[in-house]
Amino acid sequence: MTFESIRNIRWQEWVVILAAALLLLFFAPVPGVGADASEPKSYVLGPGDVIQVSVLDMEEVGKYPNRIDLRGFINLPVVGRVEAAGLTAEQLQAKIVERLKTHLKTPDVTVSIIEMRSQPVSVLGAVAQPGVQQVQGRKSLMEVISQAGGLRQDAGYAIRIARLKEWGQLPLDGVREDDTGAYWVAEVGVSDILEGKAPSKNIQVRPNDVITVPKGRLVYVMGAVKKSGGFVLGEKEQMSVLEAISMAEGTDAFAKRSQVKILRKSSDPQKRNEISINLSRVLGGKERDVLLEADDILYVPVSGGKKAVARSTEALVQITTGLIIWRR
Repeated sequence: MTFESIRNIRWQEWVVILAAALLLLFFAPVPGVGADASEPKSYVLGPGDVIQVSVLDMEEVGKYPNRIDLRGFINLPVVGRVEAAGLTAEQLQAKIVERLKTHLKTPDVTVSIIEMRSQPVSVLGAVAQPGVQQVQGRKSLMEVISQAGGLRQDAGYAIRIARLKEWGQLPLDGVREDDTGAYWVAEVGVSDILEGKAPSKNIQVRPNDVITVPKGRLVYVMGAVKKSGGFVLGEKEQMSVLEAISMAEGTDAFAKRSQVKILRKSSDPQKRNEISINLSRVLGGKERDVLLEADDILYVPVSGGKKAVARSTEALVQITTGLIIWRR
């Protein structure tokens, strides 16, 4: 095209040319886009996996996705029956290319993994059914934990995830390498997912992920309370005395609130340090609430006087009831 012919092009034609150029740029294929970037080249296909085979200029081959049957084979138009189990996507792709060379001079074949049906994922720690879960299809972190029976009551506030490096870096904050250098490791707060604070942290699991739910650190409430037992510390790993009493559903009628004690671990494993608390004054705002530490025992003693009065009152009621019935 000469300079004179370019000058004679009308402005409307320039608009058409520019628009066509923009469309070509917009729809041009970008390297790495269109395939799952986290899909490792070493993933070995197996029965139940679903794959998509695409062949340029031969649409009938890749018209529908193909599920690998129990014997490890797929059936493709033109290509025929091909054994896919035990191969990576690249190896299967090369195998199909060889089959198609009798039909096409230079077959352009793409094999994509649509669904991985068998994914061993280890779920350990404070879950109802710890062990190896065979996950089918695409599952999120909490779906896999639910498949393992869900979190136990003594579960901690964080979930630890270890992922083989071949699957790519975990899409979480604070990712680090483990000691072996073979895994990426990160932690997820349980409340971030369950309370909807950060739903993006409910990531998709990958084959051979190791999900560990450590037991939560506990404080114990005993004595004259309505519900004694151990209570899991929250994300801050702290709980106040009033919070612990609230979780124990309050003190009962015989509680001696003025002589509550915290029994805390000391350097001597056979002994505990005692911290005295006047719960009545704390409840009244006259004394500062005290923070409990992991493994603390909060003991609310029983008031002997209150219990004796209660027993006397109960006996008096029984005697009076008996006399009324006898007189009748």
